[in-house]
Amino acid sequence: MTASFLSQGVQESARLAQTASGLAGALDERMAAGYRSRFTNWDTSASVRSRPRRVVADGAADDQLYFPPELVPCFDHPLVRAAGTDARRRLLIRSLYNYLHFTAELESLAVIPVATELARGRAGFFLSAAARQDAYRIVTDEAWHAQFSDDLSRQVEAQTGETLPLLPAPQFVDRLTGIADRLHTNVPALGRLLFAVVSETLVSSLLARIPHDQRLPAAVRDTVADHAMDEGRHHAYFRDVLGVVWHALTPAERRSVGPWLPSIILAFLEPDYRAVGQALDGIGLTTEQIEAVLVESYPRQQVLARSAEAAQSTIRYFREVGALDDPATADAFGALLAA
Repeated sequence: MTASFLSQGVQESARLAQTASGLAGALDERMAAGYRSRFTNWDTSASVRSRPRRVVADGAADDQLYFPPELVPCFDHPLVRAAGTDARRRLLIRSLYNYLHFTAELESLAVIPVATELARGRAGFFLSAAARQDAYRIVTDEAWHAQFSDDLSRQVEAQTGETLPLLPAPQFVDRLTGIADRLHTNVPALGRLLFAVVSETLVSSLLARIPHDQRLPAAVRDTVADHAMDEGRHHAYFRDVLGVVWHALTPAERRSVGPWLPSIILAFLEPDYRAVGQALDGIGLTTEQIEAVLVESYPRQQVLARSAEAAQSTIRYFREVGALDDPATADAFGALLAA
């Protein structure tokens, strides 16, 4: 599935170039001409330019937490409690591994390819030179986020002795591939573009909470704080991109794509059950126990309610560009928000 999600690049290049010139004339270029960069001080404020490598200090206590237990719904499940204190601590380490792996994969697979197309003017719609230049800065930022996430994982493994497993591609890859196969518009790779817009405008509770959690190692807190600082600029950028790309679609295309937007949101926000299951397996739970923990710790209505809360900003942006003016799209969002 990963291959189909990533294989749109080379064969699309010629079509992207042709489509870009055609759509540019149909767009209100004044929108792009009025672009206001949030990257004016990027050379001195981006974490890749201004922050050091975060290093895990030696000598952590045996009860050191590496991830907030409140952000791991299965942490207090009776079967996990019965596994013992050490197993629960190891579950938090593996939860950190999952979070850092998700970050590296998200940046590498879902954001960097789209930002590269935006920077090269190959996304199928008009962007000003300043907006394309900022897209290159996002590529650099996201590559740094992937690198420091991988680096921190390896440091924690060396510090704790908790094996860093070979983690599979996050489930969002399969989810997004399935959605992309159903989107048909004149904007090539629209699915991947919307995936990037959604992922970059969602408000992450992890980015907000972890930097302030004094129970965690400073290197963990500071790494996530560095990421959060950059993502504030990316959030504003992709909000602007949404306004441009949505107006590049025909009314028929908007009606076709709109009802899929809540599914794209859930593709990112729904828990990665496969990764959680692997973490539970790593602390010794049986297959039957893992299934019970997943069912009881992640009830569907609760997952939808948490997703709707986290997506409030993104949903507001889609409403602002008029996506929810379509009754079918409004109904699809209503089903998510009613959870």
